[in-house]
Amino acid sequence: MTIAGYSQTAEEYFSRGAEKIISQDPKGAIADFTRAIEIDPGYANAYNKRGAAKDALQDYGGAIVDFTRAIEINPKYAEAYLNRGAARAALEDNGGAIADFTRAIEIDPTYANAYNKRGATRAALEDNRGAIADFTKAIEINPKDIEAYINRGIVRALRQNDKEAIADFTKAIEIDPGLAVAYNNRGLSKNNLQNYNDAIADFDKAIEIDPNYSEVFNNRGYAKLYLEDYNGAIADFTKAIEINPKYAEAYVNRGIAKIISGQKNSGCLDLSKAVQLGYAEAYDEIEEYCK
Repeated sequence: MTIAGYSQTAEEYFSRGAEKIISQDPKGAIADFTRAIEIDPGYANAYNKRGAAKDALQDYGGAIVDFTRAIEINPKYAEAYLNRGAARAALEDNGGAIADFTRAIEIDPTYANAYNKRGATRAALEDNRGAIADFTKAIEINPKDIEAYINRGIVRALRQNDKEAIADFTKAIEIDPGLAVAYNNRGLSKNNLQNYNDAIADFDKAIEIDPNYSEVFNNRGYAKLYLEDYNGAIADFTKAIEINPKYAEAYVNRGIAKIISGQKNSGCLDLSKAVQLGYAEAYDEIEEYCK
């Protein structure tokens, strides 16, 4: 029922748009935020939220325009800087992203998410020391920041500090025992330390949580390969390929497992398939095993 003479306010359009973001209707949200902005052109929150909806649609350029407008209206808008930084990172403008995350931190020195995102961008630039410092600061601010523990663990593993990485992934699991990615990453670090049986136990748990996690099947197969359980390894690589038929690395690993176990022709076919999928490293395996 429509009340005569009644028109919705900017706040009401904003609230409806926010609900549509929650219900994963970014296009509908954009329409509502646009209406709110038409009614109130100085509505910084509406620009910020419309930018977030555009970001969800991978319209990063359009999102940046909206976040910039929100910042022009409110130069102390830390969340808008954070969001613009994330959109810039998505466009691989890492320098611009770090500048935005840094500005968000200057406005709010307790903004854990800004430290976390700046750390992730620094990691993308291979500034691992700076990344770890940012993740550590995020954890100091919010000791239950699962994303920061996982990100710091990943960087520590890249630096071959697998024991420290395992500690981070373990902490993430303590906070959220249903986090498949943490079990997978911890298993990878255990693989690196040649603790293959313990690694398999972590991969088993990750698969129990998410049976369609193709990377975990590949990783578990890799551990089984080192334990000379070739049939088990082949089964895991095959499952990874069933889940993701374009998983070139799994074809390479299955091919090697087959060749080692005496199935040369079939194994070489797997290596050729990996090449077809664009995995150039498979040429070296073909040269070694299939000529």
